[in-house]
Amino acid sequence: MTVGDAWRAARQRIDRLDARLLVEHVAACTHAELISEPMRPLLVEQAQVLADLVERRAAGEPLAYLLGSAGFYGLEFQITPAVLIPRPETELLVTLAVKCVESLAEPRIVDLGTGSGVVAVTMGRLCPAARITAVDLSPSALGLARINAGRHGVQATFLVGDWYTPLGDCRFDLIVANPPYVANDDEHLQRDGLPFEPRMALTDGVPGGDGLACIRRITDGARRHLLPGGWLLIEHGYDQAAAVRDQLHKAGLSDVASWQDLARIERVSGGRLR
Repeated sequence: MTVGDAWRAARQRIDRLDARLLVEHVAACTHAELISEPMRPLLVEQAQVLADLVERRAAGEPLAYLLGSAGFYGLEFQITPAVLIPRPETELLVTLAVKCVESLAEPRIVDLGTGSGVVAVTMGRLCPAARITAVDLSPSALGLARINAGRHGVQATFLVGDWYTPLGDCRFDLIVANPPYVANDDEHLQRDGLPFEPRMALTDGVPGGDGLACIRRITDGARRHLLPGGWLLIEHGYDQAAAVRDQLHKAGLSDVASWQDLARIERVSGGRLR
């Protein structure tokens, strides 16, 4: 079988672009090479690997897990089923976070629930003088975040624990979080590849809940871990902005606001400690 044959066969089962990316991944070739050298042979072992990957993609497994990587904010990150796949809308969280600390010489930043580390590592790249701390309950996720930090030359402190628990009395200029916010009974958890992603990173697991349990814990503890003037920024669901703003007000933060993503959905809310 040639790479051209493999691509033609794969796109009979799955999306054309997905098929191309899988063929390039297995054959270790570029898009240009696939187009210019379609008669390049595919080894038997490679064909077997490709067939398995195509089958898994046809069954709904996300492409990022099959490729082992995903892009975020112009960077490439290693991704495994131990972590969520980074979403484009989370880039808004990073953009806002940079604005919050751009006037500080050495801002102290903590990323709660860091997962693969895309937010913490990207912040480290964009704010090289920042002192970054990344927290996650999952040792597997935190190990992957360390790998991604090393891949992009970012120095950070990685702590295993539940939200603020491993931070002690530390305070920060900025707290960022993209916590689980999908309600436990939301039917979307059964669609669009979500059954393949770690459930604990998607939902708080509260039966009959509203998905805000983790967000409440983050807002409730913010004052104890913010420096004067420090910001808390939280990514949330498409219909949760008003509820999150209410929590930020209850937590005693000021300058509370929500910001829209490119789809004009209020995706991030935040406030600061005066």
